[in-house]
Amino acid sequence: MLDQLFQGDLSATPIDYRIVALSLLIAFLCGHNIAWLYTRTHNGLSYSRSFVKALVVMPVIVCFVLMILSNSIVTAFGLMAVLAIVRFRNVLRDTLDTSYLLAAIVLGMAAGTQRFTTAIIGCLVLGGIFIYLWLTSFGTRHSYDFMLNLCWKRPTSELAELTSLLALHTQTAQQASRHSSMTGGTDLSYRLLMRDPSRIEELIQDLKDLNGVERIHTITAENESEV
Repeated sequence: MLDQLFQGDLSATPIDYRIVALSLLIAFLCGHNIAWLYTRTHNGLSYSRSFVKALVVMPVIVCFVLMILSNSIVTAFGLMAVLAIVRFRNVLRDTLDTSYLLAAIVLGMAAGTQRFTTAIIGCLVLGGIFIYLWLTSFGTRHSYDFMLNLCWKRPTSELAELTSLLALHTQTAQQASRHSSMTGGTDLSYRLLMRDPSRIEELIQDLKDLNGVERIHTITAENESEV
């Protein structure tokens, strides 16, 4: 039994496992690059760190699938049947969960088709990628420290005074929303990237001292839910 494990996969032609490892590595690097570009270029509201991680893992899984199929129609139909069963029984809302599920399916197929060495290499590579993504919190974007909400009671033409005060304490203060308040004035929301996050209380006190500012409320970036 051990001889079968160490002699390699049962196939018509010998498999160069250096090529197997290189293929998985190249797939990982390509996926990593695509994920990095996504984090830098995405501007919508639907950003998800889980999806970014899935972009890294999916090319490796697809590469692994093609190695397992190896021009085998029987294996291909087997994969389709397994995926159909999983899809029927489960609805996965998290893209990273889907990646874990696909990895488990392909590893099972590799073992079931007696491609033991390929299964071991693929398991080690995929496991290493998942651990890397977890340890590095890959896909996290830190674009601001706090969300600031306040009501501006003075005319909007005088907002320059508020903007100047925010500039003293922040690197960037991006206005996220602006609309008329039901109680009069203008409700404003800002995303703040602080010069020193520990001095947020000083900013709040300065805002309280500024004429026309009411209902000040801050939310830390960690407490904001990921969308």
